[in-house]
Amino acid sequence: MPTPSNARRIGLWLLAAFFIVGGLLHFAFPTAYAGIMPAWLPWHSALVAVSGVCEIAGGAGLLLLRTQRAAGWGLILLSLAVLPANLQMLLNYHAAETPLWQQILLALRLPLQAPLIWWIWCAMRVARG
Repeated sequence: MPTPSNARRIGLWLLAAFFIVGGLLHFAFPTAYAGIMPAWLPWHSALVAVSGVCEIAGGAGLLLLRTQRAAGWGLILLSLAVLPANLQMLLNYHAAETPLWQQILLALRLPLQAPLIWWIWCAMRVARG
């Protein structure tokens, strides 16, 4: 069984991998990400690329003590910035009359941003605590 310190380090690596893989997916499937951008936002393709780079850099930055704090704050801000896209995805699914269970999963995803932000906050302090 991992010690609390080891568990926190494992959590840090999992969080970093989550963001790095998520960022890479922006480049593997850019059209899918552009499709969930709210219409009021300009430059969908550029924003998809920028957010992908930010996710990759933030995830990698969490792994380095020197950049951990800045990366954590950046990922917290990014997690807040993508909320409109997450909401737009739900609205798109609703408009397309996708199965209700899919819409429910997307609706449940929105409040999960709060625990994700908490996880990032805790991960910023793994190496210090």
